[in-house]
Amino acid sequence: MMQNPQDDIAQLRTEIATLAARLVAQDGADYGTAKRKAARQLLGEAQANAKRDLLPDDLQVEEAVRQYHALFNAATQPARLHHLRTIALEVMEQLADYNPFLTGAVLNGTAGEHDDIHLQLFADSAKEVQIWLLNKNVNIEIGEADHFKGPRHDPVETVSFIYRNEGVHVELYEQHDLRGAKKQRSGERPTRVDIAELRTLLITDPRTEA
Repeated sequence: MMQNPQDDIAQLRTEIATLAARLVAQDGADYGTAKRKAARQLLGEAQANAKRDLLPDDLQVEEAVRQYHALFNAATQPARLHHLRTIALEVMEQLADYNPFLTGAVLNGTAGEHDDIHLQLFADSAKEVQIWLLNKNVNIEIGEADHFKGPRHDPVETVSFIYRNEGVHVELYEQHDLRGAKKQRSGERPTRVDIAELRTLLITDPRTEA
């Protein structure tokens, strides 16, 4: 019986996602880097470059990371996740005037040993937030990140700092971006949550029990 080419593609994507998940969980690699490295390890440099369109999407890698933690880190990862969400809530409460939202691995439940906290703020200006942090004697590093709306929009400024020995990375958006940030299709997993939603998540999500 001949193998269905679509089955071969699906199997390849699963194998890449599984290996990429290990790189994310063990080494702290970002999804893009992990997918490319996993493809090179499985296919070789030339084949990986030729088949970039066959890489799994981020949602497939995210699910593979979740499965990896369930198999190998079940005794430690839930407590780590709960800790990071608790720290995130503390930071968000202090930055409440700037409409903070939690996003990334700490929100979606895949955060592990190497993950930092990722926030998005919506303020009148990035400089206002930077000055506020500096006045609180927070040592910040300034950078930039891709806009959540995609490459058609200019990158946004970021500030990174350490809070209670955890890394925090904050994307600084303008107020008018807030409307787009709150849009979500029915049934989709949230990509960002505000302070109230994070408090509820900490109370109700059994995976975050310490």
